[in-house]
Amino acid sequence: MAIRKSSCNCGKLSVTYEGPDPERISLCQCYECQKRTGTVLSAQARLPKEHVTIEGPSKTWTFPDDSGEPATFRSCDSGGATYHFCPACGSTVYWDIAIAPDFLGVGVGGFTDPTFPPPMISGFEAYGHAWAMNASALPMPHHQYDGTSHGGQRA
Repeated sequence: MAIRKSSCNCGKLSVTYEGPDPERISLCQCYECQKRTGTVLSAQARLPKEHVTIEGPSKTWTFPDDSGEPATFRSCDSGGATYHFCPACGSTVYWDIAIAPDFLGVGVGGFTDPTFPPPMISGFEAYGHAWAMNASALPMPHHQYDGTSHGGQRA
């Protein structure tokens, strides 16, 4: 069984997963994922809670919020979710999913592990940017990467 650790930018909030490869890894382009991540799509894994250890304090935000106003956009978490983010650096590290109470959602990017298994499904593509799934077709910048900064060479 693999041991994988996801953390926030400052390292004060982390999730350690010790278990088999996740059964669900997805790409999502719903508006809520775009707003939560600040990117055009989210790569996320659902991890069984019994294989997860959480370390560090978190602040939370629940979607939809308790204002009584319905969300004005479509979301993959339409049943509701509570997001846990680092109170120091603000990074969202994991979330509780109302429709899957035995699992945590964790953003794949927090693992910073290029060997993490690839997504199995993609959702809410109708809400995505047409160019989002074409990143590998984009040209590399005109300057040379030295492999230690700006991301290095493409694999």
